[in-house]
Amino acid sequence: MPVINRIAGYADEMKTWRRHLHAHPELGFDCHETAAYVVARLKDFGVDEVHEGLAKTGVVAIVNGRGAGPTIGLRADMDALPIEEASGRRYASKTKGKMHACGHDGHTTMLLGAAKYLAETRNFAGRVALIFQPAEELGGGAGVMVREGVLDRFEIAQVYAVHNAPGFPAGLFMTGPGPVLASDDTFHIRIRGQGGHAANPQETRDPIMAAVGIAQALQTIVSRNHYARDEMVLSITQIHAGSADNVIPETAYINGTVRSFTPEVRAMAERRMKEIVKGQAVAFGVKAKLDYDHGYPPTVNDPEKAAFAAEVARGIVAPEQVIHEENREMGAEDFAYMLEARPGAYMVIGQGEGDGLHQPGYDFNDEIAPIGASYFVRLVEAAQPVA
Repeated sequence: MPVINRIAGYADEMKTWRRHLHAHPELGFDCHETAAYVVARLKDFGVDEVHEGLAKTGVVAIVNGRGAGPTIGLRADMDALPIEEASGRRYASKTKGKMHACGHDGHTTMLLGAAKYLAETRNFAGRVALIFQPAEELGGGAGVMVREGVLDRFEIAQVYAVHNAPGFPAGLFMTGPGPVLASDDTFHIRIRGQGGHAANPQETRDPIMAAVGIAQALQTIVSRNHYARDEMVLSITQIHAGSADNVIPETAYINGTVRSFTPEVRAMAERRMKEIVKGQAVAFGVKAKLDYDHGYPPTVNDPEKAAFAAEVARGIVAPEQVIHEENREMGAEDFAYMLEARPGAYMVIGQGEGDGLHQPGYDFNDEIAPIGASYFVRLVEAAQPVA
């Protein structure tokens, strides 16, 4: 693989950074130690500007190129997950109940590797903004950064991000035009009936039966209310009710997620859920309240930028190791907020076999860090060549 030789020389150093980050995970917006570690490395590299405290613990570093030109943004996420690690690694999480189970330690490392090289060589015009973002998993840190005006403040014209993918060959690049990841909406349904003795159900208004009726009826939204070729998922993930075998409870609770790719499908799902919950409540003689929370929007690549990103990747790995086609996944990603505000592309890089994302045995593959860092660098150099 034609990884940049200088970056290949950083491999051991990058491994040290990544494993330090892995051992010290932080959640959400509380990435204080992670941000401090990132800032220390950036200052060591000699970047031109370091801006801290964005979206609470986010960092943006600026590297100036040779001559005038626009600003390109490269983003990495820094936060971990509330999972107890079971990888058995000697550098495993030192914080109980928290671990880097999604590879954000690796994403941060790849961007740090790119930062070091870009600060050394500056073989590009304009500027590069290196965005280290908190709260991708919990809180939508990218959206907060956009609302705080980060893209405007640093005059970022286009923006790119990378995510690792276990189960795909190491170094395989995958992207595509248009929507690549789904929106992520959450629903909560709270049902109140009238509890009583299980021997006398006629004296109750059973919230459990109402919950079952609602859960079954919600599945008809996917099967009967939307065009079958428009991808959509409605998953019920929690139903809670009752505490004893001889008591019909007073309340029940349903929770789940809706994933889709267009505003029209999102709006239809919410409308039909409201109608179903209201109708089923009347049918079962209970009261039911739906709270529908709009989460991350779909992650939508600019077609031109996705094609450009794929072409850049072909300069890092063999052409057959770059997949550029329509390929949607039902997962969600808050980088979507940045792509709503600026053209750009989200790229996935395979990291080989191993435990999947969000699993307690997961670990980032350090061998792909120089590949990802090289990709970031070549994006900048190709997008903003020196005149």
